[in-house]
Amino acid sequence: MLRFNDIADRILEYEPSADLSLLQRAYVFSAKVHEGQERLSGEPYLVHPLEVAGILVDLGLDHEAVAAGLLHDTLEDTLTTLDELDRLFGENVAFLVDGLTKIAKIEFTSARERQAESFRKMIVAMSKDIRILLIKLADRLHNMRTLVHLDEDSRHRIAQETVDIYVPLAHRLGIYWMKQELENLSFRALEPETASELDQQIRGGNLERQKYVDEVLGILEAKLREAGIEASVTGRLKDLASIHSKMISQGLRLDQIYDAIAFRIVIEGDADLCYAVLGTLHAIWSPVPSRFKDYVALPKPNGYRSLHTTVIGPYGERMEIQIRTRDMHRDAELGISAHWKYKQGKVGVSGDDQKFAWLRQLLDRQRELEDPHEFLDAVKVDLFSDEVFVFTPRGEVVTLPVGSSPIDFAYSIHTEVGDHCSGARVNGRMIPLRTRLVDGDTVEIVTNPNQFPRKDWLEFAVSGRAKNRIRYAIRIAERSRSRQVGRDLLNRELRRTGLSLARLEERGEIEAVAGREIRKGTGEDLYSALGYGKLSASSVARKLRGEEEPEAPVAGAPGRLRALFRRSRRGGGGSGIRVSGQADVLVRFGACCDPLPGDEVTGFVTRGRGVTVHSAECRRIFELDPDRRIDVSWEEGSREPRKVKIRVSSKDQPGILAQVTNLISEQGVNISGAKISTRRGENAVQVFEIWVTDSEVLKNLMKQISKVKGVALVEKMRG
Repeated sequence: MLRFNDIADRILEYEPSADLSLLQRAYVFSAKVHEGQERLSGEPYLVHPLEVAGILVDLGLDHEAVAAGLLHDTLEDTLTTLDELDRLFGENVAFLVDGLTKIAKIEFTSARERQAESFRKMIVAMSKDIRILLIKLADRLHNMRTLVHLDEDSRHRIAQETVDIYVPLAHRLGIYWMKQELENLSFRALEPETASELDQQIRGGNLERQKYVDEVLGILEAKLREAGIEASVTGRLKDLASIHSKMISQGLRLDQIYDAIAFRIVIEGDADLCYAVLGTLHAIWSPVPSRFKDYVALPKPNGYRSLHTTVIGPYGERMEIQIRTRDMHRDAELGISAHWKYKQGKVGVSGDDQKFAWLRQLLDRQRELEDPHEFLDAVKVDLFSDEVFVFTPRGEVVTLPVGSSPIDFAYSIHTEVGDHCSGARVNGRMIPLRTRLVDGDTVEIVTNPNQFPRKDWLEFAVSGRAKNRIRYAIRIAERSRSRQVGRDLLNRELRRTGLSLARLEERGEIEAVAGREIRKGTGEDLYSALGYGKLSASSVARKLRGEEEPEAPVAGAPGRLRALFRRSRRGGGGSGIRVSGQADVLVRFGACCDPLPGDEVTGFVTRGRGVTVHSAECRRIFELDPDRRIDVSWEEGSREPRKVKIRVSSKDQPGILAQVTNLISEQGVNISGAKISTRRGENAVQVFEIWVTDSEVLKNLMKQISKVKGVALVEKMRG
């Protein structure tokens, strides 16, 4: 059993200023709260946190991280509270333990690669301090070392978790010795018979293999001495998991794995000396051209650097040789932990930041972002800032866009859950549906069969899935309402003359009229058009009775547009818009886009307020029912001025406002209002209300303003 004094002595070797009193208190506290608890091995539970702390010391982590390692199970497995840890050990240690506790709550329910990747992201996103990841890996490593004491199902489950989640994490952090040990322990747990058989086969030839290794080591050491190169040389059999993986992937037997033995040369010198050693090796043994890898000139994304070459060694045996410097070897063994230094609560990397640019590359790769972001910002490892990771009540992880609400969560679970969402509990507390979710939230959706999607949900829904479904459901509901309204209108009109709508439906007469009135239209389409006011109930009733229209409709115009949406006399002149070819129709312009003559436009029929005209580029139109859409166009030669707002952002310096207003005047454009705002150290913002006749006038004006020296941005304001 590892002793506390051993941990204290070792940490002082690399962190002389370590707070040993903090470590002592953490050790005593852990021993006290875990008193009476035992592991399945029968050992006192305290053995586990001590071993985890020892692994953290092997990684060279600071005293706060080691203290957190001693305390890492206290929140989860004892009555200890977060406030208690904060009070006794400080904010930083409490933060680390809390982060570890949140990760421990994740329930790994699937080994599917996609799900596993989500879990990996979840862990990383929750680890706002890189030390949390390292402590978690140390925790998992010791659990894997003691896996034999668990039942078979538990061993298999934990080993599969390790392969899916923790081995890739160790690899991405560049901690190769930990990655290899986790991989081998998992292989032995998942395929014990295969591992045992392979182990026996390897051990069967151990004597001869060791003689071979000793012979090669002797040759290498002698040649390096002759060349005056100071280096250490080691030889070993590759890991069982690595050998087995190669056998499976290439369909080989053990005796067909020619490079199962790997040699490593660690030199005392710089990178240039690696290539000199490489030349010495190739002078001794012939290289295999296709098996040379230069990770010194082209490091791996996780920062791994080394030369790899495979040569035809003594007796015609292939063998792999790695060549690296002492610094490269340290980086390969310890990965990210080799560079993180913790002093007085501040975290950063030792040495030149440029030297460790690989840290940023590693994390940028995980984010899969096109634009790399700087990483070395205090202790933050915010790898997936475009995503938020939350739990279901069963502990399953759900990945959502940042800013998501419970509505987004509900639709990610199931469409029906989203459609009937009436409330949500987050972390056990009822919250408004507008609430933004954060990493680690546990979300429970309350449903009601009488609840249906509302338009205001679109204001706080973020995910595309949620928005699309809400829009679709709203369109369906509106369409259904319009059909019912249309059917009621027609039924009321027919009853006046003693006709039965139901009987006309049975005889197919409704479908026949619908086919004539609406291209490829059905009875449902006819009712919908009636409900939206595109057709007149009296006109359709006359056609069902076989009567002729009292007057021919305007070419291309729906039957009752003129009657339904006749312009108000108070409005004065025309709108400049023709609706299905008809000019004298009540028209409103969408405040969300403020279309101008020259803009491509589309219209939507409203109830009682005429036709609303939107720009064809307006986002609002995607939320409106396509059945309400109607053809609109600008009247030829329409020049009626319309009020719009433009925003001008510029440097805060004298003369710019005068230049902008003079330009507007020169273009013959009237200013009806202006608002100027400035803040010290920021750009000045000028908002103008102007009257323009068409979109070309506006575009030209904005172009001229943008040429003014000091103007940074000119844009049309919406709404």
